[in-house]
Amino acid sequence: MLDHIVAAFGMISNPYVLIVVLLSSIYGLFIGAVPGLSATMAVALLVPVTFFMPAVPAIAAMVSATAMAIFSGDIPGCLLRIPGTPSSAAYTDEAHAMARNGEAGRALGAGLVVSCIGGLFGTLVLIFFAPVLAEFALDFSTYEYFWLVLLGLTCAIFIASESPLKGFVSLLIGLFATTIGMNNPGGYARFTFGNSDLLGGLSLIPIMVGMFAVSEVLRYAVTSVHGFQKIDATIGHIFKGLYRVVITYPMSVVRGSVLGVVVGALPGAGADIAAYIAYGISKKFSKTPQKFGTGYVEGIVEASSANNASLGGAWIPALVFGIPGDSITAIVIGVLYMKNLNPGPTIFLTNAVSLYAIFLLFILANLLMIPLGYGAIRLARTVLKVPRNILMPLILLFCLVGSYSINNSLFDVGVTLAFGVIAYLMEENGFPLAPTILGVILGSMLENNLVSSLIKSDGHLLAFFDRPIAGTLGVITLAIWIFPLILRAVRARRSA
Repeated sequence: MLDHIVAAFGMISNPYVLIVVLLSSIYGLFIGAVPGLSATMAVALLVPVTFFMPAVPAIAAMVSATAMAIFSGDIPGCLLRIPGTPSSAAYTDEAHAMARNGEAGRALGAGLVVSCIGGLFGTLVLIFFAPVLAEFALDFSTYEYFWLVLLGLTCAIFIASESPLKGFVSLLIGLFATTIGMNNPGGYARFTFGNSDLLGGLSLIPIMVGMFAVSEVLRYAVTSVHGFQKIDATIGHIFKGLYRVVITYPMSVVRGSVLGVVVGALPGAGADIAAYIAYGISKKFSKTPQKFGTGYVEGIVEASSANNASLGGAWIPALVFGIPGDSITAIVIGVLYMKNLNPGPTIFLTNAVSLYAIFLLFILANLLMIPLGYGAIRLARTVLKVPRNILMPLILLFCLVGSYSINNSLFDVGVTLAFGVIAYLMEENGFPLAPTILGVILGSMLENNLVSSLIKSDGHLLAFFDRPIAGTLGVITLAIWIFPLILRAVRARRSA
C-alpha cells in the first residue's frame, strides 16, 4: 500500500497535472459563481477536453472543478440572494440575511472553511471506508429510498421559517411541478394541455434560476421606486472569528460532514439533498431555532460541510461498484471507462496507483479551496460596487442565457420567467421558496419509488416496514410527523 501511495504522489506531482488542477479550479469557481451554471454542467463541459488528456489529469480536472463549483455557488447566494448551484439554495436566504446585517465576510468565510473541512472528511471516508459504505448503500431498495425521500421532504417543512402550513403549501407547489410531463412510472402525459414542450417535464435549473434570480430582479424593480435596501458593501475580514465559530458549533460540522457522506453514498442523492437535509436538521437540533432565517451562521456551517462532504461520499458507489452517487459521478463513470479505469471491486487491484492518485487529488483540491476561495471572495467585492440598476439587468441576462443553454430551448427561458413571477408572489405573501425547490428535486424520486414498492408488495403497506433499514427510516419519519401533534396536544391540555 505504501508503494502505491508513493507512486501516486509521483503521478500528481507532475507539473502538467498541477497546472490542470489549478486551471480547472479557477474554471470551477467561475462556473459555480454564475447563476444557472451548476457543478454538473461544469463537469459536462469538461468531458470533450478530457478526450485529449491522460487518465489522472482528466480525473483531476473533474475533481477540482466540482469541489470549487460547489463552494463558489455560495458567493452569489450570499451577496445577491441568487444561488450559483442547487446545493447552495438550501441556505441562500440565511447567508444573504447575514450580508444585509454587514456580515457577508463572516458568512462566506465560515462557508469556505467548513466546506474544506467537510470535503476533507468525505475524502478520508472515501479512502478508508469505501467498500463498507458502498455495500450499505447497495442494500437500499425502493422501500428505503421512499422513506428517505419522505424524510427529506419532512425536513423541507422544518425549513419553513414561521408557518409550517405555508411551508407545506410551498412543498406541494414543487411536487406538482414534477408531475408535469411523461417522466412518471406509467409514461403517461400529465398536465401538458397539448403542449409538446411540456412532455419532457420541467427542468430544475430553469425553475431554480427563476425562483431565486428573476424574483430578485422583480423585487428590485418594485422596491427601487420606494428606495432599495442596499447591503453592506464591505466584506471585511473573511477569517476573523472563524475559530470561535468552529469551536462553538463542532457538532454541526461533524453532523453535517457525516450526513453529507451518508447521503452522498446513496445513489441518486447528491449535494443538494444533503444540504437541504443538513439545514433542516441543524434547525431542529439548534438551541436557538428562532434565529434561523435572520442571518444565523449555525445552519450555514452544517449545510456547507454536508454538501462538500457528499462529493467524497458520491464517489464511493461510483468507484467500488460503478453506481453513480449523483449526476456528476454519472458523467465521471463514463470518463473512467474511457480511460480504462473501469470502476468496480477489481479497481483496487488492477489500478491501485491511479486510484490512490484520485484520493490524493481530492485532498489537494480541498486544500486549494482555501486560497483560491479567498481570492474569489475578495474579487466578488466588486460586484457590490456596481450600481443595482446596471447589475440587475446583467444578472437577468446571464440567468436567461444560462437557462437557454441547458437544452437550447426558449421554452426553458419561459419556465424561468414564469417561476420568477410565482416566487415573487409567494414571498410577498410569506411562503418560503426552499420547500418548493426541494419538492422539485425529490418529487420524481418519491413517485417512482412509491409505485415500484407498491408493485413489488402487491399493494400491502406493511411491506414498507418489513426490511430493517426501511422500517427504521419509516418509524423515524412517522415519529417526526406525530411528535409535534402530541406536543401540541400536551401543551393545550396544560394550558386548559
